[in-house]
Amino acid sequence: MPQALRPTPLLRRLAAGALALAAALLPGCGPRHGDGRVHIVYWEKWNGSEAEAMQQVVDAFNRSQDRIFVEFLAVSGIERKTILASAGGDPPDVAGIWVQQIPSWADRGALTPIDELMRESGTDPDEFMGHYERVYADMCRYDGHVYSLPATPAMIALHWNKTAFREAGLDPERPPRTLEELREFSRRLTRRDARTGALTQIGFLPQDPGWWPWSFPRWFGGELISADGRITAATDPANIEAFTWVRGFTEDYGLEELKVFATGFGQFGSPQYPFFQGKIAIVLQGVWFNNYINQYAPGLDYGVAPWPVVHEGEAPYSIGEADMLVIPAGARHPREAWEFIKYVSSPNLGARSRGELSGLELLCYLQEKNSPLKAWSPYFAEAHRHPFIGVFRELSRSPRADFTPKMGIWQEYSREMNIAFDRVRLLQQTPHEALAYVQARIEASWAEHSRSLERQRRAERR
Repeated sequence: MPQALRPTPLLRRLAAGALALAAALLPGCGPRHGDGRVHIVYWEKWNGSEAEAMQQVVDAFNRSQDRIFVEFLAVSGIERKTILASAGGDPPDVAGIWVQQIPSWADRGALTPIDELMRESGTDPDEFMGHYERVYADMCRYDGHVYSLPATPAMIALHWNKTAFREAGLDPERPPRTLEELREFSRRLTRRDARTGALTQIGFLPQDPGWWPWSFPRWFGGELISADGRITAATDPANIEAFTWVRGFTEDYGLEELKVFATGFGQFGSPQYPFFQGKIAIVLQGVWFNNYINQYAPGLDYGVAPWPVVHEGEAPYSIGEADMLVIPAGARHPREAWEFIKYVSSPNLGARSRGELSGLELLCYLQEKNSPLKAWSPYFAEAHRHPFIGVFRELSRSPRADFTPKMGIWQEYSREMNIAFDRVRLLQQTPHEALAYVQARIEASWAEHSRSLERQRRAERR
């Protein structure tokens, strides 16, 4: 087996302590069968309708040939369990993880480079990745290798409540196009109780849903890490500007009034979510949001548009996410796993009916998400069930389409940015104070991570 497909020394050192726990937590990954096929195991984090959609794709693959059979398992806590299984020497052949996990897993030697398997099978990696929109292709590459391919992608867009716009005297068909307009529209959409002055509706709230605080600095043109690897949380002026803008909404609404108002917010994925209740008129949400609207607020009159631009004339900013298919290090059947991933990633671009959809388009159609590919089949483009799917396609093509920075400690960095974001919006610290604290902590962690990687590489060279 090529060296690239073996667990690294780091994983082997982890194995001794993980074997017993892995055996207790994980279903077996290598059952034997007498049907003459190579059985590969695929773990995925989805459940419900999302898992049912992937099961249809798995079934289609299993019917399409008689050499490989994919066993599809929905697994909770997949990130922890897959790492443990890899350390214990018995991982699944394919795993579905999130894009932000790719760098840290690759740094730990927990992933098999897919580009090497591509070359073995006669597939040119650059040509294959050229079929994807730039933002999604970039997500898959790290440290000179392709480590993953998208299963289902998502772009984040602005959603607005057209009924609230009408009631505020705004054109319901015209969303805010600039940051100035977003602030002005938000003020006009804000309502207070005539007797008590309490907030009853607001226009836009940066912390709702609060999943991407790191993106605000990037939206404003800032960077969190420089091209030469320096942490820039507090040293890039655009980052300070972005968090100052966030703080301004709390100052507009009033901190105590906002706290009282927010106590009535329900959780996302429930009928009490404030956008569904008409308490917030404008939110940033992903392509998946239409499913939730149909389930929890059917009939809601809403629109979807690009994020407002910071400066007139610039391309719209957006952030992309993706559920990724990877081959864990130490997988028993990496080549067969690649054949399955390639099948998932290769749709029928000539499809003109629902029955002709296959692979990636079938999966994305069933989950009502945009395809990560540049080309879409006629049926997928014209009969997609999401009424605004074209907006998400255009956002994925924007030169400012963005995603999480490629860092092995990104999850730590992201947590610190979340804390800083909360301290700023709650008026507990100034933007500079909060970001300076992030910078100091992450600089130390980044330096230690870099030293650890260098030690690991030296050990592998020996």
